[in-house]
Amino acid sequence: MTDTIIPVGLLKGRGVSFRQPHRFESAQRNPFDDGWGTLDEAQAEAQPAPATSVSWEDARSAITTNASPDIGFLHGLNPYRGCEHGCVYCYARPSHSYLNLSPGLDFETRLIAKRGLAEVLARELQRPGYRPEHIAIGTVTDAYQPIERELRLTRACLEVLARAQHPLAIVTKGSGVERDIDLLAPMGANGLAAVYVTVTTLDARLARVLEPRAAAPHRRLRTIRTLAEAGIPVGVSVSPQIPFLNEDMEQVLEAAREAGARRAFYQVLRLPWELSPIFRQWLMQHCPDRAGRVMARIQDMRGGQDYDSDFGTRMKGSGPWADLLRQRFHKACTRLGYQQERTPFDTTRFTPGALSAQGQLF
Repeated sequence: MTDTIIPVGLLKGRGVSFRQPHRFESAQRNPFDDGWGTLDEAQAEAQPAPATSVSWEDARSAITTNASPDIGFLHGLNPYRGCEHGCVYCYARPSHSYLNLSPGLDFETRLIAKRGLAEVLARELQRPGYRPEHIAIGTVTDAYQPIERELRLTRACLEVLARAQHPLAIVTKGSGVERDIDLLAPMGANGLAAVYVTVTTLDARLARVLEPRAAAPHRRLRTIRTLAEAGIPVGVSVSPQIPFLNEDMEQVLEAAREAGARRAFYQVLRLPWELSPIFRQWLMQHCPDRAGRVMARIQDMRGGQDYDSDFGTRMKGSGPWADLLRQRFHKACTRLGYQQERTPFDTTRFTPGALSAQGQLF
């Protein structure tokens, strides 16, 4: 069960309206009327909107490694835990449970920044035996969420990677990536950098409630154009695909291609752990007329369940509806001239010795 739900009018840019209990909590309390009017909607509307808080943790490691066969990278890097963009569908929400925090409202309001991440990254790149493969940045939470404008952790890590000539790829919904064109453009020209901008839909009204604090769709298209004009290899992610909600995949691909994107990929909505009740609640709050149909179609692509974690199907789903999405995507990419194969990154330029004086950067 969930805690008291915030009225829709009070959301004010938040993606989730309640604190979803996480799976490690020993007790889950249901809301009740204690006679003080705490469940009164009129009183709730007088409360301030949920504020964002940021706490620090000392970074113990920088580069993460995964062995998942369905993920196109080996190494990742995430400067933050939690994400203020508030995307209701974010598969990373359940990770907040390991911090004893809610995957619901806490995920987008109680953020954690990793102190000293760039210095730790520099040390890891200089370890004997380290072999460079491109590092994917922002794979769990967006590296260009609003707090990056002040904290600049992503920027500091890019400076380390640029100095070492180490390849990287970024996935983001944040227009803040444009700030770092001075670093990304020369790296892109040397086969060391690529950026993927996620454009889930061109429907601004849908995006506003689906991804409330991410850049607007037209702003993301402008980011694609700006990056492409700077010579940075740029692609588009049309993820996640959600049945009966963002039905404009082809239009997004066309707009992104016109803006300068040359690569594309997609994933189907995933609902692991606490994300399933979070998304169901969001549907009932924002799309009650379609909630049943949306969930029925999701289950059609997940073997009759809300989620299937099988490596072979979790990213794209299975069954006829998943096949139809796959056909639509590939036909649109072929028609629009998107590259079908990834351009390999250049790892021969890697120069860890350039980091020996890294302390001068901080």
